[in-house]
This record gives sequence, C-alpha cells and structure tokens, in this order.
Amino acid sequence: METWDAIRARRNVREFADTPVPDGDLERILEAGRIAPSASNWQPWNFVLVTEREDLVSLSRVWRGAGHAAGAAAAIVVVCPIQDDPRRRELLQYDVGQATMSMMIAAADLGIGTGHSSIGDQELARSLLGFPEDRFAAYFFSLGYPREGSLRPLRRMNRRPFEEVVHRGRW
Repeated sequence: METWDAIRARRNVREFADTPVPDGDLERILEAGRIAPSASNWQPWNFVLVTEREDLVSLSRVWRGAGHAAGAAAAIVVVCPIQDDPRRRELLQYDVGQATMSMMIAAADLGIGTGHSSIGDQELARSLLGFPEDRFAAYFFSLGYPREGSLRPLRRMNRRPFEEVVHRGRW
C-alpha cells in the first residue's frame, strides 16, 4: 500500500477476524515504533507485545473502552518512565503519540487493523505485564485483521471540512 493510502485506510477497528498476525508483521510494526522520532532522541518507550488470548482478555479490563482487546490477535502496550517534571510529561505524550501512530500506519500498510485504548487500571496492567514500579502503561492498541473485511482507503471520511480546519498565517 502507498503511504497516503495507508493513512487514509487507518481507522479504529473494534472487531477482529479470528486470524493470527504473522510474527514478521508484528516485528515490522514494532520496529516502526522503535525508530519513531522523539524529543532529543530520548526514546522514552518500551513496547510489550501481548498475543496470548488469556492475556488479551485480561488486558481488555484495564479501561472501560478496551473490550476490543479480548477479540484481537495481539496488542502492543506502550510503557514509559514516570515523569515528575511537567515539561518531560508533555514531551512524553507527544513522543508516545508519534511512536503509536507510526506503528498504526505500519499496521494499516500490512492490512492489519488497530484500535487504541487508554489504561486506567495501572495495577492490573503492571500485574499482567510485569513492568517496573518506575514505569507506567501509557496506552495500548489492539491489532488484527478487521472482521468486516480488508482495510482500504476510505472514500467518504467523517471529518470536518478542510477549509474549517486549516488556517493560513493566522486564525
């Protein structure tokens, strides 16, 4: 898929086909996150790949809107260092967004759907994934082939008009 097509095909998938994602594709998606840009190249992330059904079901309980993980082929949890400094916390959020979006576009390029989620229950996430006390699970996204069929660029997007969103020079 061309990059522009992958961007236009990427959408939140909440229902997945019962088909595993090949290890090579998962590694390519993870590599897209690993090489994502970050402020001063600090790379504040670690990624935990979850593929076992029992673990995916448990992961679906970390947030009220995370139920899609239970039926996914895999999930990637972004784990980051806890930041006391407000500026570092802001940078971390931006950097995590870049890494996450890079992985989601890489997945769409492979025809793999993704659905993102917050993580509210840090203790459940920590007990499930085993990350250290000085880290927190920032977000995760589930992955799999969409139950409704293959990803393809959307022709009619439900988005605000370009002219309403884009301002040139000033508001």
